[in-house]
Amino acid sequence: MKSNILTASVVGLFIASIVLPVSAAPENYRIDSVHSMVLFRIKRSDVSYVYGRFNNPEGTLVVDADNPAGDAFTVQVATENVDTGNGNRDNHLRSPDFFNAQQFRTISFKSTSVAKTEDKKYEVTGQLSLHGVEKEIKVVLEETGRGEARGRSMIGFEGKFTIKRSDFGMSGMMGMIGDEVTLIVSFLGQGGN
Repeated sequence: MKSNILTASVVGLFIASIVLPVSAAPENYRIDSVHSMVLFRIKRSDVSYVYGRFNNPEGTLVVDADNPAGDAFTVQVATENVDTGNGNRDNHLRSPDFFNAQQFRTISFKSTSVAKTEDKKYEVTGQLSLHGVEKEIKVVLEETGRGEARGRSMIGFEGKFTIKRSDFGMSGMMGMIGDEVTLIVSFLGQGGN
């Protein structure tokens, strides 16, 4: 009788382990600065667009498949790393007329809440710190894929959003240079670090 109860218990535990969903632990990733981008576009003289990027973004991503509200995104770029493909313009952008890279060394974003809006899309609310000003913004991020390379798990996200530079105290050359800045962020997160 005891062996039948023991056998039934073992079989019951085995079936429960197959049937009951297993909660996955949150996954931690570090942003791969070589394969990630922060791109921007701004209008010049209300005629054409100038494009640029910030090289070598850094940060971390926490992704919880069972609880997207537990996701977290932190990103930062050095203002010194602005790159429009023109050295003179880049130096001007680093000056007090724009980013004032000597005084405000980084631009950073830290999420405060994440909500899944549809399959692979998330509304991320967080604090953007730019030019000594911190403001809440919302960004829609799309999970662009998952994979593995060299024994490390990988995940990708991309988002596009617009801010006004005047909201962050950057009003230099207003009129000649537009106020609205469109940003595209594309991140590859690598696990196993």
